[in-house]
Order: sequence, then structure tokens, then C-alpha cells
Amino acid sequence: MSDPIRILGLSGSLRRASLNTALLRAAGELLPGGAALEIHPLHDLPFFNEDVEAEGLPEPVQALKTKIAAADALLLAVPEYNYSIAPALKNALDWASRPYGASVLVGKPVAILGASAGMGTVRAQLHLRDVAITTGLHVLNQPEIFVGRAAEKFDADLHLADEPTREILARMLRRLVRWTRAIQASAPIRESAA
Repeated sequence: MSDPIRILGLSGSLRRASLNTALLRAAGELLPGGAALEIHPLHDLPFFNEDVEAEGLPEPVQALKTKIAAADALLLAVPEYNYSIAPALKNALDWASRPYGASVLVGKPVAILGASAGMGTVRAQLHLRDVAITTGLHVLNQPEIFVGRAAEKFDADLHLADEPTREILARMLRRLVRWTRAIQASAPIRESAA
């Protein structure tokens, strides 16, 4: 039997009652067999600063990079702020991409999703895909999950109650696990071609 796929979930929202973090918790309930999800908080990360980096990585940054390096895949939940990526998530990816040439993101499979009290997170996800390209992440393209009017799809305890959303989320997770296994299987080929 194959080793379980370890997925690290990062939410771009720092709110205690975050719909995006709740979406990640729902993902944890819907994982296929042979996969595990850990959600890593981003609230302690300092803003990326090359001077701070040169002095030595702060403990929250080192912890994040260690978690990403140990994960087989990432699941990124991105809220949309002013038509773009939430700064907490962008900051985390900036730290993880450093130092140049030694990023823990390169080659990592990733699925992107997002929840919004409004119409959705299409623009933020498109911007995040640009960041994924430049940082060497391998993005799962389908299905896309843009949970609009998300407050109506979660109950008072922030449990995802909307069945169509649960179904597409479960489908995304199954595909992420298959995508991750395919990328892992191709790693020796990629390394020998380098």
C-alpha cells in the first residue's frame, strides 16, 4: 500500500470565524482514503523582509517552511481582498519561496479554492495561479471551487452544510491525491532530465 498523501492546508484569512478556514476544515472531513490534511495557521508570520531573512529566519517562518517541505501537496484557501490575494497568504508564499534557488514550493502539487460572503474569489484565484507559476507550484486546474455567498452554505458552527459544495470539494480532493501521486511517480524522470 502507498504511503498516505500529506496535504498542508493554508488559509489566507486570519479571522477567527473565517469561511476559508472552515472550508479547509470541511476538506479534512471529505478526504479520500490514503490522505491526511493538516491546517497550518499564518497569524504569527512577520511580513517578509530581506533584512529579517538575512539575520536568520523567525521561528514561525521556519515552522511554515518545515511543514511545507514535509507535505506532499498544498491546499490553499484564498479569500478575495480588493480583487486580489489576501496578504497573509501572499506573505506566506513569499517566505516559502526564499531563498532564491532553495524554495520549498518548487514541484509541489497544489489545489486552490476560496470562499466569500460575496460573489466569489475568481480574481484572487487567478492572481494566485500567477504566483504559483513563478514559484514552481504544480496547480490542479479542475475542478475550480469559488464558494460565493458562503455564509449561506455554512451552519452556525461553520460546518459546511451545502451538499453540492461538499460534493465538488470531495471531487477536488480525490483529484488532488491522484495528481500528487502522478507527480511523485514522475519525480525520478524529472530529476534525471535536469
